[in-house]
Amino acid sequence: MLAWIMMGRLKPPPFEYDAPETIEEALDLLAEHADDVKVLAGGQSLIPLMALRLARPARLVDVGRIDALRRLTANGSLTVGAGVRQRVAERSSDVASSCPLLTQALPLVAHVPIRARGTVGGSLAHADPAAELPAVALLADATMVARRRGSERAIPASEFFQGFFETALEPDELLVEISLPRWPARTGSSFQEIARRHGDFALVGAGAVVGLDERGAIADARLAFTGVASTPQRVTEAEAALRGAEPSAEAFAAAAAIVRATVDPGDDLHATAAYRRHVAGVLTARVLAEAARRAAEGTS
Repeated sequence: MLAWIMMGRLKPPPFEYDAPETIEEALDLLAEHADDVKVLAGGQSLIPLMALRLARPARLVDVGRIDALRRLTANGSLTVGAGVRQRVAERSSDVASSCPLLTQALPLVAHVPIRARGTVGGSLAHADPAAELPAVALLADATMVARRRGSERAIPASEFFQGFFETALEPDELLVEISLPRWPARTGSSFQEIARRHGDFALVGAGAVVGLDERGAIADARLAFTGVASTPQRVTEAEAALRGAEPSAEAFAAAAAIVRATVDPGDDLHATAAYRRHVAGVLTARVLAEAARRAAEGTS
């Protein structure tokens, strides 16, 4: 698709373009043009949509030159600037030690050239329910920090994703950073997915976080899925059933059965709802087993 766009075969409708160099300049532009403006971060999702005439913003505010959005720090919690490139986060030792789930999920995002341009914040603000990073944010209890001219607010991931390509961000707000808390000891994670080809959007993706107590029983369990709803979906019923249980194939199979009975995906040209439910159950057992193993081994 991007190759066709670059060759001029597909052209977006006309638009105005701004490239501010500070967050404040970007916020001023968003406030002045909030009626019909889009933020351009990596452009790996927005530009194809515009070329296909599925998005027609009158103005783009390109935040790619704003250095303050590209900061990545680990000091207790992990703070990822919204403009951090996905490939940078994927290769960061701070990310690997503070939020290994993000390190596990990022290699599944498209291909290296896409991740070299795509940004962490751009994927989250785009809110594609088939994308990996929104599910990671939900699992990791991430907090999104959004700014508008004169104010700032923190939005929990559980409230950020509101519908198909829809978030809690207001038209004049800019996602500036994502905060991810550090996990306690004896916590492991896993993210896996099923796609027709590597780099394609997953038919279903699944992530798990498992925390073990001093006896080795499951003290905390979290499960989130992509591709089964209009937003990334936690299955709290399965999580509750796992708490207090011994990590075992039987416990994970029981959780998988709950997932299959809970998720309600739709049919499309890529897969039936029944197939997606089946895959969600299969992935549940896989990610739980891997997360529990990493928790026991202390490898995250």
